[in-house]
Amino acid sequence: MAQSYLALGDSYSIGEAVPEAGRWPVQLAAGLRARGVALAAPRIIATTGWTTDELALALDLAEPLGDWDFVSLLIGVNNQYRGRSAAQYAGEYRQLLERAIGYARGRPDRVLALAIPDWGATPFGAQDKRGAATIGAELDVFNITAGEICARHGVAFVDIAPLSRELAAQPAMLADDGLHPSAQMYARWTELALPVAEGLLRQG
Repeated sequence: MAQSYLALGDSYSIGEAVPEAGRWPVQLAAGLRARGVALAAPRIIATTGWTTDELALALDLAEPLGDWDFVSLLIGVNNQYRGRSAAQYAGEYRQLLERAIGYARGRPDRVLALAIPDWGATPFGAQDKRGAATIGAELDVFNITAGEICARHGVAFVDIAPLSRELAAQPAMLADDGLHPSAQMYARWTELALPVAEGLLRQG
């Protein structure tokens, strides 16, 4: 029987501007099945524009969510976009991560977190008055924060931010809005996440 998968996040998890099959959690589940790991298509709780507190509220409204075999978390870009502090993000991210672990039956080794991609490197980001360098530096702080929280909780953290910067200038890697990733970009994220997820799910 296929293991269950809950994906939590924002536009990057719901796959704004891409078909359902192009979303990275869906690609991840498909990639794992191709490797012989029976993982069901994910239930995705994510909406474009959500911040950490908005995701938390959505989870409150969705309760009871029950137990899951695998949970992913990618959240925070909208905190940074709206000018919220890294300190506030840290507290809310920790709470969300602990909830994710709870959904995974208390097993941090069944939770996978992804870093926030650098939207400042995109054509949309180039038009932002804050400038790509400032956006990137702020996101670095958010990602360092998230990575440290994950490490303290024993949760795997996959840093896709460097890849997002490297590929953001390639039109094929972006949706038509010049901001959100294309299915091809999500496929590259999946390549990074796949061996980590497989290791987690094969360890029993």
